[in-house]
Amino acid sequence: MAEEETPVETRLPEDGRASCLGALTRCALAPLTKADAKTALADLRTMAREEPRLAEFIEEAGPVRDVLVAVFTLSPYLRDAAALRPSVLAELLTTPLDRFIEARIAAARDAWQGEAVSDGEIMTRLRKAKREMALAVALADLARLRDAKASAAALSRFAGAAVSATLDHLLLGAHRAGQVRLADERTPSAGSGVLVLGMGKLGAEELNFSSDIDLVVFYDPQATGIADPDDAPEIFARLLRRLIRILQERTGDGYVFRTDLRLRPDPGATPLAIPVEAALIYYEGRGQNWERAAFIKARPVAGDLEAGTAFLRELRPFVFRKYLDYAAIADIHSIKRQIHAHKGHGEIAVKGHNVKLGRGGIREIEFFVQTQQLIAGGRAPSLRGRETEAMLAELCREGWIDAETRDELTAAYWFLRDVEHRIQMVHDEQSHVLPTVEAELKRIALMMGYADTRSFSEALSAVLRRVERRYAQLFEREAALTTESGNLVFTGQNDDPDTLETLRRLGYERPEDISRVLRTWHNGRYRATQSVEARERLTELTPALLKVFGESRRADEALLRFDGFLRQLPAGIQLFSLLGNNPALLFLLVTIMSLAPRLAEIVAARPHVFDGLLDRRLLAERPERAALALRLADFLAPARHYEDRLDRLRIFAAEQRFLLGVRLLTGVLDGEASGEALTDLADLVIAAALEAVEAEMIAAHGAIPGGRLALIAMGKAGSRELTAGSDVDLILIYDHDDGDSESDGPRPLDPTRYYARLTQRLIAALSAPTAEGVLYAVDMRLRPSGNKGPVATRLPTFARYQREEAWTWEHLALTRARAIAGDAGLMAAAGAVFASVLAAPRDPRQTAKDVAEMRALIDKEKAPEGSWDLKLVPGGLVDLEFCAQFMMLMAAERGIAAPSSGTPTLTVLERLAPHFLKAEEAETLIRALRLMTALSQVLRLCLDDPFRPEGAPAGLIDLLCRAGDAPDLKVLEAELRSLTKSVRRIFLALVAA
Repeated sequence: MAEEETPVETRLPEDGRASCLGALTRCALAPLTKADAKTALADLRTMAREEPRLAEFIEEAGPVRDVLVAVFTLSPYLRDAAALRPSVLAELLTTPLDRFIEARIAAARDAWQGEAVSDGEIMTRLRKAKREMALAVALADLARLRDAKASAAALSRFAGAAVSATLDHLLLGAHRAGQVRLADERTPSAGSGVLVLGMGKLGAEELNFSSDIDLVVFYDPQATGIADPDDAPEIFARLLRRLIRILQERTGDGYVFRTDLRLRPDPGATPLAIPVEAALIYYEGRGQNWERAAFIKARPVAGDLEAGTAFLRELRPFVFRKYLDYAAIADIHSIKRQIHAHKGHGEIAVKGHNVKLGRGGIREIEFFVQTQQLIAGGRAPSLRGRETEAMLAELCREGWIDAETRDELTAAYWFLRDVEHRIQMVHDEQSHVLPTVEAELKRIALMMGYADTRSFSEALSAVLRRVERRYAQLFEREAALTTESGNLVFTGQNDDPDTLETLRRLGYERPEDISRVLRTWHNGRYRATQSVEARERLTELTPALLKVFGESRRADEALLRFDGFLRQLPAGIQLFSLLGNNPALLFLLVTIMSLAPRLAEIVAARPHVFDGLLDRRLLAERPERAALALRLADFLAPARHYEDRLDRLRIFAAEQRFLLGVRLLTGVLDGEASGEALTDLADLVIAAALEAVEAEMIAAHGAIPGGRLALIAMGKAGSRELTAGSDVDLILIYDHDDGDSESDGPRPLDPTRYYARLTQRLIAALSAPTAEGVLYAVDMRLRPSGNKGPVATRLPTFARYQREEAWTWEHLALTRARAIAGDAGLMAAAGAVFASVLAAPRDPRQTAKDVAEMRALIDKEKAPEGSWDLKLVPGGLVDLEFCAQFMMLMAAERGIAAPSSGTPTLTVLERLAPHFLKAEEAETLIRALRLMTALSQVLRLCLDDPFRPEGAPAGLIDLLCRAGDAPDLKVLEAELRSLTKSVRRIFLALVAA
């Protein structure tokens, strides 16, 4: 067989006819039967009577006559094509093959030229050239003058020429009809802005003998010179319908190519051609992984070739990503499994086997190559090529496969392409399926150079099994929906009894309800499961999902909560693929579903936050502010404009808050550390937002001479005790050189308006909702004069107000003031003001009275929503904070060195309570604050609504007990009741003194 497959021209004499079919010196083919051979010879003699030049080749026996007799016996299509014009066969036998083929390609390319060429005329010219081209390619291939690779390349070049000629013809007609404007009628496509991309085998220059051609057409409305861009879709729709008719309509002369435009974006909803800009937007925002794979082989074949090359260059980041997402690999598996699900593709068998789509077929080799190109092409430019053989060589050179795999798959690819060509040469049919009838299978065996079907079948089976083995080693992963506990079936309308029993064994108390829920998933009734790909990923994930949920306490409840999460999820494929490849993340998601509905909602709204969990080191350590700052700077670095910076801040903050929440859930952080970490994050993000706002103000209005500002955090942001979802209380203080100066920009503002506008912009930057959500809700009511006062205050005015006009409650608030961003000098000056105001003499009795009245007013106007309202319940966090703040105000009066403003409440109590209270009372306050802080952090992380134990997730109750170091909820509630009573008693005694 090796001898038979060697190209004949390597043994031909070196003369002028060496490359002609008429110079054949041997025949590797045989007719089906002697009777068939006699019939074919008679047909040849009939042709010779019409074309005398054939006589010298067929009157005497020899390799040329033997080849022609065998070919015309084996291929009725080729016999009829030769009989139609015997002069073409004569030319083919006497002309160098390359010259003959190039002449037909040139004839196709020039078919549009001439005066007033009609659609009918160009159709006739193209069909004549195609018929002659097909005859030449087939005879050269069967005679072994050319191999499958050369045949495929020649057919691809002819297809490109035919499409180019048709497009030129249509553009010229549209130009003369006034529909488009061309730069030069002699070269209609050049600079036209019409991009015709060849996809699949046409793009790779690997067309098979009777191949369809896959085209994608885009256009630039500006380049095509259409007067009204709104007319472009209809103009190009008509133009492309004519192009399809010219190429594929069957006439008395046959057809040129069947043409498929279904690889364009969203073919069910888009016109046949769409604008370039719309295409880029589609691929960047909605492009799917199968489209990435398809565009690996894309090549400009007609139209504005330069624009087509530029388009593909711009699309390259979509096709070859720097990092591969898990869904892309899974999609390749999914596509192949769907192909295998088709009838006839389940097993390897020669008769009736699909050499393209069946097991061990051409498609497996292509997937083998393309998937690894998707994986590595972003990092290795050498792996971005279109041709299968060349990419197998590059995969070997890059170390992705070994030389044995390269050689096996390369040989298998061209062997199977040979078989494919011969299947199609029989009747010029677009088929890839081997005959099931023995006589017809023998036809293919003989065309391949084998003596009988047995030897052919053995060779083909060996090739198919080699391909299947190589493919399986890298890709095949048939996921069965089973667990060690039994089968799981969720198809149909009724419950499967075995499945219900499996669910019981897995730990579910209501298996019928769980089965109904999973059928809902697999029926695609949620947005996240509407696509086939998402359902396949979820199907693969289901056994592990049921097992992990089954191991959690109250398995039914946990899975139903996951169902609620799934119902809200806008898309599922990325998350399902990520979880399927990371079992640890699956367990963590189950934990979140079991006890943290609020976190579950964050994941549902922004699944990308889950990506941060890939680095397991982040979850095992307490976040350091310096490291967080470096991470933020790196994330903001690519931002090119103001809105992009704000969106990136939102993305970063959302992910980091989520990661901090996970650390709290898993016990890496306690309540106190969580508050500090959340505050560090807020400080950094707010400072970055302020920097962006300042830059925008300077660009629009310039800078105030000597202008400085300091941003002051108040409340829990000031005392470094933020919880998940906390508002941030802010004050903006500024100062500037004296005088009536204005900003020095194109639209100058006086200082008051300048800083007021800057503050308003900052509030909007932090709290305005965008596609990425909200950074922080901002409260500025703690500024001088509250809501009635200006949003920004000059430092001298602020100091005077605090010393002369502020109420006691404002001084209480000032105990938590902390400068977090701005000019270092002004931040220090503001801190000095805070310290001097807090250290100023004050009447102890009046201060105590004011504090007691304020707490009573809160009791009256903001009643607690239950015993678990840890902030407002008598003896809760408000009482503890008032105790600490009162001590801060009274420390100087008692000659005690107070902590600076902005010190955490726990630190204030640890340092001051022993000076104001008995030791056991001080310890009670400290213990109560630690417990309530821990519980409050957990509750604010997990819930948006008030905590009600009777309806709370079991996992959340377990987490609260862990945070409170209690064996169960009853013990925890008893300790809370005892502590709140003690705290309220201590507070009332403190402010009554």
